[in-house]
Amino acid sequence: MSGDYEAVIGLEVHVELKTKSKVFCPCSTEFGAPPNTHVCPVCLGLPGVLPVLNKQVVELALRAALALNCRVAAFCKFDRKNYYYPDLPKNYQISQYDLPLALDGYLEIDTEYGSKRVGIIRIHMEEDAGKLIHEGEALNPGKYSLVDYNRTGVPLLEIVSQPDMTSPEEARAYLEKLKAVLQYTDVSDCRMEEGSLRCDANVSVRPAGSTELWTKTEVKNMNSFRSVQRALAYEIERQIGLYEGGEQVVQETMAWDEAHGVTVPMRSKEEAHDYRYFPEPDLVPLRIEAEWIGRVKEHLPELPDARKHRLMQDYGLSAYDAGVITASRDLADYFDACVAAYPQAKTVANWLMGDFSRLLNSYNLEPRQAPVSPAELVELMVMIDRGKISGKMGKTVLEEMFATGKKAKDVVAEKGLAQISDAESLRPIIQEVIAANPGPVEDFRQGKEKALGFLVGQVMRATRGQANPALVNELLKESMN
Repeated sequence: MSGDYEAVIGLEVHVELKTKSKVFCPCSTEFGAPPNTHVCPVCLGLPGVLPVLNKQVVELALRAALALNCRVAAFCKFDRKNYYYPDLPKNYQISQYDLPLALDGYLEIDTEYGSKRVGIIRIHMEEDAGKLIHEGEALNPGKYSLVDYNRTGVPLLEIVSQPDMTSPEEARAYLEKLKAVLQYTDVSDCRMEEGSLRCDANVSVRPAGSTELWTKTEVKNMNSFRSVQRALAYEIERQIGLYEGGEQVVQETMAWDEAHGVTVPMRSKEEAHDYRYFPEPDLVPLRIEAEWIGRVKEHLPELPDARKHRLMQDYGLSAYDAGVITASRDLADYFDACVAAYPQAKTVANWLMGDFSRLLNSYNLEPRQAPVSPAELVELMVMIDRGKISGKMGKTVLEEMFATGKKAKDVVAEKGLAQISDAESLRPIIQEVIAANPGPVEDFRQGKEKALGFLVGQVMRATRGQANPALVNELLKESMN
């Protein structure tokens, strides 16, 4: 970004709530069903039907609002947001407008300059629209489109941030932290690949140091955190390029084209009056008593920031290690389960952040789906501590555990990976290595320590990596002195 300009970014995040049924009808919210099978007269908007509010939607919304430090409204209502689009069978969406569920929250994020508070303007409940499936490319559709109404009526929260972010990196940090909070509170599974967390970004640029807001655009069609970061970086540079070329930015909705790495215009940006909001006549306003809020607050789990602090205080983990572990509730739960049986927190953290996470990514798994349980990982670490296998062998064993689902001891036995820690077994091999390498042996005797590393490597090679390295070092020195 040019040093003469700064970005102003606000995010609108739509989160699918973790309910079994839709917000105003009993249809299933299960993902992946055949098209148009989870529908009924209510979510299809047929004449003569009435919506009935799902209480769990409000419970989950309250949980999110409190976890995000919001002020919950004692009185809120639903409104009709009117627009015409093929994926909206009623030609209006039930949402909230002037009296939303919650206001004035915030989220703390970590940036390269330290902690930063990003304000949350509002959180409101609404129903989702259906899904259009275009023949041809998404941004260059062909002759027809298909519509699946299974998603119509699925409960959503819209979480609208203040325009407090000034870089694509801060926007990504906000999304990652928001995702963690929503997963910790069990509000949503936040699976972007299934559409249960979707993000639109409002972005503008202005002269560095200015407080005036310049014309913004809205960027859509971003299906991963990486896409959000890339799309914002491109759009910021596009807007700066326009201003520096003497042109103006037009307020419009842009789509992110992932394949080509560019934003492209979709339509002019709508204003609130374009939707002709009015109160939903078929739903009564919602009063939220203080006792209800108190019950929800009482049952909130330990949130990411509190858990990070606990891991640093109780286990001495660095801020970085604790941050990586607690970014995912699943990974933090896995860590706690391991440490309960194996109180070597730093060792556990190193395994989880290293080979364990690498294998999860390789198999596209969440920690809770790992074929290696916390007890089985602990068994592997104990085997290394007791010298039954080396740390290097441990990595190989873990890979085999992931691939086969077998326990560490079974993999070691079947593959013949047990570490050789018997001095009498190693001495003949060491004598052979010494006899075969007179040059390095003489170098070591002349005080060149690097020669010892070479000789250790030759012994490890001869034993296929199974010799105990510490014992090999000791026996080599003994034999050459």
